Amino acid sequence: MFVIVYYDVNEKRCTKMLKVCRKYLQHVQYSVFEGEITPANFEKMVSELKKIMVPEEEDSLVVYKFRSMNYSERLVYGLDKKGDTQFI
Repeated sequence: MFVIVYYDVNEKRCTKMLKVCRKYLQHVQYSVFEGEITPANFEKMVSELKKIMVPEEEDSLVVYKFRSMNYSERLVYGLDKKGDTQFI
């Protein structure tokens, strides 16, 4: 599956969230990540992230899940910070 993940957490927890997300996905920009992930790794990642979060301090995690990218298009205007784009 393909996912887009972003989070908004207290500054004290940003580094921990960043490290977990980088283990599973590609860092796109600040607290935004995307990439292909297996269902098992997805569950693992979400579990790890939820352990870091403190909802009482208004931390949030948002995930967009896509079964397939067959009918999608990724458009970037300006600098593509994803960094894995190849030119032919």
